[in-house]
Amino acid sequence: MLPRTLEPEVMDTADEAHDYDAMDHAEVNGRFVDDLLAFRPELAEVLDVGTGTARIPIELCSRAPKAHVIAIDLAEHMLAVARENVKAAKLDDRIVLEKRDAKSAGWPDGRFDLTMSNTILHHIPDPSDLLREMWRLTSKGGAMFVRDLVRPRSNTEISALVTKYAGAKASNEPSLVASHERQKGLFAASLHAGLTLEEIRERVKSLGIPASAVTMTSDRHWTLAHVKP
Repeated sequence: MLPRTLEPEVMDTADEAHDYDAMDHAEVNGRFVDDLLAFRPELAEVLDVGTGTARIPIELCSRAPKAHVIAIDLAEHMLAVARENVKAAKLDDRIVLEKRDAKSAGWPDGRFDLTMSNTILHHIPDPSDLLREMWRLTSKGGAMFVRDLVRPRSNTEISALVTKYAGAKASNEPSLVASHERQKGLFAASLHAGLTLEEIRERVKSLGIPASAVTMTSDRHWTLAHVKP
């Protein structure tokens, strides 16, 4: 089994933000929202942790008309791109973007009907800190929905996943080739930083969440979906 290799907690350069936003996340984001709405059809006050460039809140609000999302991130460059995306989608009235540390967000207990995050947990040195805060902010009867990358067992498996999902470069134009190579590097680093299924199940048990709430939902993702008693 590969050891976990941490990524920087905050991706905060202009290149990283634009490279991340340029990746083709449409299928992954669409499936995230599909699965979330199948699990929790009625949404009101939602917290999106580590929103990046806000693609998932935009997708969610386009399909859940009653949802209002506070989307937080620590990376100012990511939030700058997110503001452009939210404005272009004409969802400024339903998506609020804030720079906050998700490990200590500052809101009172039970503030949100739903807390969610997609592929942010692997950026956190101790993921238990983030899970504990998200669970604290989830209201009684509310739900937590978290998806992230599974750390593969070998470098060979990582290379295969990068080849499968990073795709071929879209152009021979030097700047686009360089961007594509950075995207591949970001994906490989994220896989190295992920948790195994066993590691994430062990962490949620301390919150009183059963291990069965965490399942494999693709060849590279686990998902935690649980309603707070």
